[in-house]
Amino acid sequence: MTTQDARRDDATIATEDAAEAARALLAVLTGAEPDGVWSAPGRANLIGEHTDYNDGFVLPFAIDRRTVAAVRVREDRRIRVASTFDPEPGPTRPEGPLDASAASGVGVGIEIDLADLAGGEFPRDAVPEWAAYPLGVAWALLAAGVDDPVGVDIALASDVPVGAGLSSSAAIEGATASALRDVWALDLDATALARIGRRAENEAVGAPTGIMDQMASMLGRRDAAIFIDCRSLEGTPVDLGFADAGLELLVIDTRVAHAHSTGGYGDRRAACERGAAALGVTALRDLSPADLDRARELLDETTFRRVRHVVTEDQRVLDTVRLLREDGPLAIGDLLVASHVSLRDDFEVSCPELDTAVEAALAAGAVGARMTGGGFGGSAIALVHREEADAVSQSVARAFADAGFAEPGIFVVEPSDGARRDS
Repeated sequence: MTTQDARRDDATIATEDAAEAARALLAVLTGAEPDGVWSAPGRANLIGEHTDYNDGFVLPFAIDRRTVAAVRVREDRRIRVASTFDPEPGPTRPEGPLDASAASGVGVGIEIDLADLAGGEFPRDAVPEWAAYPLGVAWALLAAGVDDPVGVDIALASDVPVGAGLSSSAAIEGATASALRDVWALDLDATALARIGRRAENEAVGAPTGIMDQMASMLGRRDAAIFIDCRSLEGTPVDLGFADAGLELLVIDTRVAHAHSTGGYGDRRAACERGAAALGVTALRDLSPADLDRARELLDETTFRRVRHVVTEDQRVLDTVRLLREDGPLAIGDLLVASHVSLRDDFEVSCPELDTAVEAALAAGAVGARMTGGGFGGSAIALVHREEADAVSQSVARAFADAGFAEPGIFVVEPSDGARRDS
């Protein structure tokens, strides 16, 4: 067996373990087998960071790590969610405006009457943050219109690392949305479910993210990235050709957790909106690099640098798609590096651990490397020659040790299929 085959088998085993864990948790909830099992992947973003909420271009791909939702229909009109990543498993009673009949911990998990969930704003203060993702999806679907929804129990398990910039949240949303679409017999395609996931994350969780993560998780395709126009929501597969070129993509999880519902993410988005308004455009997507001289004259220094990152990152996405189609993946390394430099210096969302990961990977021979995800922690990616993957991994680990950082998690990901029903 080759190293590549072994890594693929490891990913398959991890997902099978998650599926078994979801089934086991549902058995704790209900004492019965699921009526169905659905899953959705996390994602790695090859390039195009902080461009999605600016109506721009992104090039993510679904990864071979998934969140699994085991679901059983109830006889009442209530929804209960439980997860293996609940930090406080067991009986819980969330605090907030809902009374005990509307939101209560029963055995394990969080349970809410569908009628209460459908009424008005999402009760964010009444549920723990992890539960806001699946319950937010149910809330957004109910708000969009569901005739006669049945109650459900949903048990979630995942092998997508949390806080690593690989969109564990979109994987939860995608698995939950796919399950509820089928159980509630809704006529919604993958893009519509991505919109539902974005609304859940924006309004239920309170994270001001764009739609890239949900689109990648829903539309992923094996051996391809998804070129997404975040204005039209058109998603086009782009063959990556990593295997044919003898390349692998390493994810370097810095172990520095991040959260998009707090911190600097909202500040960066607000700066982009200010810049677009000052420049008289609907979104920064409407600018090109030729507009940057005018932007420098009109904007303060910080806002200008935020704008410059988005405008140049959009162009880098377009250039990456062109090079992949014309010359193959060995040609995109410089664009990956330029993306990281822009995120580090203009958008200021990197951190010492991410910079160390990128610098060490490049020094060890990586074709290209960059931080991926929203930043402030999370992961970097490195495109490496397959025979050099172990050496690059060891070099990064040594650099982290020398800097006194926690040991990073380093693993290979492969472009994989999007959300689906598994059984």
